Amino acid sequence: MAKINQNNILLLIKWLISCCTIGFFVGSICAFFLFSLNWVTQYREDHTWIIYGLPLAGFIIALSYRYWGNPSSKGNNLLIQEYLYPQRRIPLVMAPLVLFGTLLTHLFGGSAGREGTAVQIGGAISDQLNRWFDFDKNERRILISIGITAGFAAVFGTPLAGTVFGLEVLLIGRKRYLGILPCLLTAYIANYSCQLWNIPHTHYPIQDAIPTLSLKNIGFSIIAGILFGATAWLFTGAGDFFNVQFKKIKSALLRPVVGGFILVLVITLFHANNYIGLGIPMIQGAFSSQANYYDFIIKLLLTAFTLSAGFKGGEVTPLFFIGATLGSALSTVVPLPVSLLAAMGFVAVFSGATNTPLACIVMGYELFGIQPIIFIGIACTVAFLFSGKKGIYSAQKGGFKEKFYRKLNL
Repeated sequence: MAKINQNNILLLIKWLISCCTIGFFVGSICAFFLFSLNWVTQYREDHTWIIYGLPLAGFIIALSYRYWGNPSSKGNNLLIQEYLYPQRRIPLVMAPLVLFGTLLTHLFGGSAGREGTAVQIGGAISDQLNRWFDFDKNERRILISIGITAGFAAVFGTPLAGTVFGLEVLLIGRKRYLGILPCLLTAYIANYSCQLWNIPHTHYPIQDAIPTLSLKNIGFSIIAGILFGATAWLFTGAGDFFNVQFKKIKSALLRPVVGGFILVLVITLFHANNYIGLGIPMIQGAFSSQANYYDFIIKLLLTAFTLSAGFKGGEVTPLFFIGATLGSALSTVVPLPVSLLAAMGFVAVFSGATNTPLACIVMGYELFGIQPIIFIGIACTVAFLFSGKKGIYSAQKGGFKEKFYRKLNL
């Protein structure tokens, strides 16, 4: 009995040290990342000419991954692969490479996000604890989960959603319940560690009154959810299409150069500066007034093209942009409040593209409160079901969605 108690105490100490270490370091690094991202964004907006350096930035990113990044270039898919089929430690170099590449992408005007960077930083740092502790295969899976959780929670300020995302994104529809407590603890530590550095998170308030829950409004929510799911499918499809096109360029070093030149041409000719970077001002604007019907499709194409070309960042904040502006534009034909539809699209397109409906519902609660949660829940669930067989993370496997589409012979 004494031996069992001693083993339990040692196990508890090991996980407490792991959670606190990962939470603090990932949260602090994400704070530096968010600060740096705000700085490069402001610099780009003050010096719009800098976008002409996008091809050079792409070449530098590709060169850094050529010499130091293999297999880090797989990004989030590497984390999922190592979770499903553990083979070797995730290289620590993934963290500085993706941080550097994302800042360059945003500085020179690529259309990308930030969650991929935070998640990869978290996964790379958390897996290094294998050097200190002897984790078995299942424990290592929890370790990767809490790293993903820490990065997501810190960069968005949503620890509950980060906890669920870190578990849900790895296996669609199948949770590892043993990882809930360490993920939850790490998420809050990472979030508070980021806040210690006085880094603010963006807020998106719903300004309209939430309508009553009626059969009619439920029906409108389902229709909106179908459209959000179709948009998530379109985003995944656009990424796949552009990936195929860029692979026709044999040299990986030239792909972002060619992509950079095309992006500069498009941004300059069509005055598309509002659609590059994170696009936070346009997301916020979608909550207060109707967005243009074409805003979401421009952001969708620019982001899919940017990331397929080899630039770094992530998809989630662009998905927020796409969903919020689409929802806002839908208010012209769907009789629900503008800000409610923007909030529904904000998380629902994300749900469909990443196959994480539960995490998105929880995020909806953390960002928008309890009042709109039924509408958000309907939109996220329907978007998840109507977004196609796969999402943006090609390494995801299995779960309810795969069986759902198999039964439909799709």
